[in-house]
Amino acid sequence: MAEPSTVARPYAEAAFKLADEAGALARWSEMLAALALVAEDARVRSAAADPRLSDAQRAGLFLSILGGRLSGEVENFVRVLAQNDRLALLPQIREQFEMLKNEREGVVEAEVQSAFELSDAQLKDIVQRLEKKTGRKVRPHVSLDRELIGGVKIVLGDKVIDGSARAQLAALEAALKA
Repeated sequence: MAEPSTVARPYAEAAFKLADEAGALARWSEMLAALALVAEDARVRSAAADPRLSDAQRAGLFLSILGGRLSGEVENFVRVLAQNDRLALLPQIREQFEMLKNEREGVVEAEVQSAFELSDAQLKDIVQRLEKKTGRKVRPHVSLDRELIGGVKIVLGDKVIDGSARAQLAALEAALKA
């Protein structure tokens, strides 16, 4: 069976095309985020998996939860997902939609893990350096990881910049064993 991300890709691309043509990337992003949250709820997953429900009832479940917060195009998109038994893929569809949107807008997401709370000035410095390095706007997501001991670890797409004390100690350990 194909990976969920592989199955989700054509739906994400279709949603992106619809949103882009309508000039509504930000709005679609918001609506897909809401739908992904609904799809991740255990009670909704359980109800949507009920074989007694029709495709229209499954779509109706999502639409009623988000009553009035979705555009007509997004409601139709939900109905198509229900007909193809793909409602559970909404989190992956949203993720891939966001990647396409970020690519269009020249934005890259950066996971910044720090051993200690970063000041605004420190975060701004990190973002500026990353923007200079990548040539794109950087949207940071900061989290604390006390196990780093000190420093920061940055995940930028498939690249990892590990300036943590833990990584340096591991490199020193490997050098001493060699």
